[in-house]
Amino acid sequence: MTGRYIGRFAPSPTGPLHAGSLVAALASWLDARAHGGRWLVRIEDVDQPRCMPGMDRIILQQLVDCGLVPDEAPIYQSQHNLRYQQALDELITHKMVYPCACSRKDIEAALNQTGREKPRHGELVYPGTCRPERGDLHGKPARAWRLSVNQGLVQWTDRRLGMQVQDVALDVGDFVLKRADGLFAYQLAVVVDDGAHHVTHIVRGADLVDNTARQILLQRALGLPQPQYLHTPLVMDAQGEKLSKQTGAKAVNTREPLPVLNEAARVLDLHIQASTLNDWLTEAVNQWPYRLGA
Repeated sequence: MTGRYIGRFAPSPTGPLHAGSLVAALASWLDARAHGGRWLVRIEDVDQPRCMPGMDRIILQQLVDCGLVPDEAPIYQSQHNLRYQQALDELITHKMVYPCACSRKDIEAALNQTGREKPRHGELVYPGTCRPERGDLHGKPARAWRLSVNQGLVQWTDRRLGMQVQDVALDVGDFVLKRADGLFAYQLAVVVDDGAHHVTHIVRGADLVDNTARQILLQRALGLPQPQYLHTPLVMDAQGEKLSKQTGAKAVNTREPLPVLNEAARVLDLHIQASTLNDWLTEAVNQWPYRLGA
């Protein structure tokens, strides 16, 4: 499949790789290698205030330690703000986005008035307060740009989880593409970058399933092809919560790669018996169960 498969691993440099992020890195690398494709690494540093200086180098070294070497030089989101602005300008031209003056407090108050109080995964479902058909911004300065979600029902097939359905209009509402602080939102940056680098297959953790429908809507709005998706199992902590940087997940010690790779492989239901790194990776590629057309 060389030339027809392009995959990527896209870590944020807010902390080193932990057990959960290593699973995602390994899975995306294995899928690319199992299909004779190319594998890219994109450093998602568009949210500069959250990034830690030098963390990109630490992450890249952890990957190299594990034999997960990208086929091109790493891509940095922070170098492509012009690309994101051009995409936003295109959506503005086609009247698919609109400026929003709402603060989080404003959104909470509007939702309380409608009786809808429970946030979805910590997010507030935007009630459409600043939609153009509802008038102007009520004298407030624009804080952000939102995508108009009109036909929000999205269906797609995940290669591991099967058929997925989400009504973005109901579950999310019009979502932010450029934030009040002037930074581009994750959803816009990731879609534009995947399109720019011709990514065909996305393999990532199951905690990101919820983003997929929004990204598909953006791909359609920008006329970009839709990649195939595979969302991998998550690593859980002792309390049954997803292992993450926010919950204090420890960095994996990749100076001895085989033990941490074996832990990651077990999450992916792979059972590798090898004593050298090269043999381990070769066996893991041969065992990879998610082969297209198999």
